[in-house]
Amino acid sequence: MANYENQIKSAVEKYEALLRSQLERVEKINAAGDAVDYSKMDKIVIGICGGDGIGPIITDASKKVLEYLLADDVKSGKIEFKVIDGLTIENRVKHMQAIPDEVMEELYKCDVILKGPTTTPRAGDPWPNIESANVAMRKKLDLFANVRPVKVPDKGIDWTFFRENTEGSYAVGSQGVNVTDDLALDFCVTTTEGCNRIARLAYEYARKNGKNRVSIVTKANIIKTTDGKFLRLCEEVGKEYPEIETDNWFIDIMTAKLVDEKRRTAFQVFILPNLYGDIITDEAAEFQGGVGTAGSANIGKKYAMFEAIHGSAPRMITEGRGKYADPCSMLRATVMLLSHIGYQEESDRLARALDICMFEEKKLVVTGRDTGATCEEFTAYVNETLKKI
Repeated sequence: MANYENQIKSAVEKYEALLRSQLERVEKINAAGDAVDYSKMDKIVIGICGGDGIGPIITDASKKVLEYLLADDVKSGKIEFKVIDGLTIENRVKHMQAIPDEVMEELYKCDVILKGPTTTPRAGDPWPNIESANVAMRKKLDLFANVRPVKVPDKGIDWTFFRENTEGSYAVGSQGVNVTDDLALDFCVTTTEGCNRIARLAYEYARKNGKNRVSIVTKANIIKTTDGKFLRLCEEVGKEYPEIETDNWFIDIMTAKLVDEKRRTAFQVFILPNLYGDIITDEAAEFQGGVGTAGSANIGKKYAMFEAIHGSAPRMITEGRGKYADPCSMLRATVMLLSHIGYQEESDRLARALDICMFEEKKLVVTGRDTGATCEEFTAYVNETLKKI
């Protein structure tokens, strides 16, 4: 057997540094205070962060809708928009940071953020291996809950997914260790408070919205330590909500049951670790019309960020099709943003306008090519529809 002592020693040193950083994070989340109350704020600052590829195009569309819906409060100073540039892949690579320091300082000045998709380098890409901007933002702003609704009334689907957003396999996703040329290790992180707070948010949502079933999704039969801890702690929180039925599923069978027409309509609220939530919410979005139709909320106690669930589509830009990008995902995220900051009437109006434009009237259809409407044309259609509601 080869002598691997030097490689093992080097790997242990890296592992120790990871452990120390995660224990520091545990102390911070344990010390976090209560969630912000937007109704008591004199001014709410909404950051508009375009991102990469088609991101600036669809994010600007949402900004136009927000400017219309919130015009009075913008005029009075209750609402302020802060446009933040610098999350392009070029600028992030220039600084070799997932989020450059000066951009992060601007984000800290916001209360909520509407963020366009960003490019994350993959093996074979012409970019260095920098961390995902999404993952970095979730960690720095402690956006622990990714909330994704999927609703298809004619199929009996009304699901809300609560994906843990800062831990699991993504917590230190760019800090794995190549022990030798033959052995590479990554790490999965699960903390007590990380599990408790995502579970409590999901059960509180279920209680407030009249839902009577919460499904916990893990692979605890195989990933016994981290997934086992997640399942056990979520079930403990569930005992505090006796009026709500709690069940648990393994991720592999759950992906199958979502396509089972006889079973899927019984599901309501889901709680999942980070990786499983990322995968299964993309599957779920397909029932609604694809990831281009779905938005998501990233919720923390102090900050919140709202985004589309799809990528930056760089090919659309290189092929000159950027103006045909579909803004519906960002507009659905905008519905959630409005609700989160207390503008429920405006949120409901926008949701209704999108239902009309996307599913009922369909006077304009976005195809991503010149066979359909441009992003600007569809956004104008939504704004005109809003005026009638």
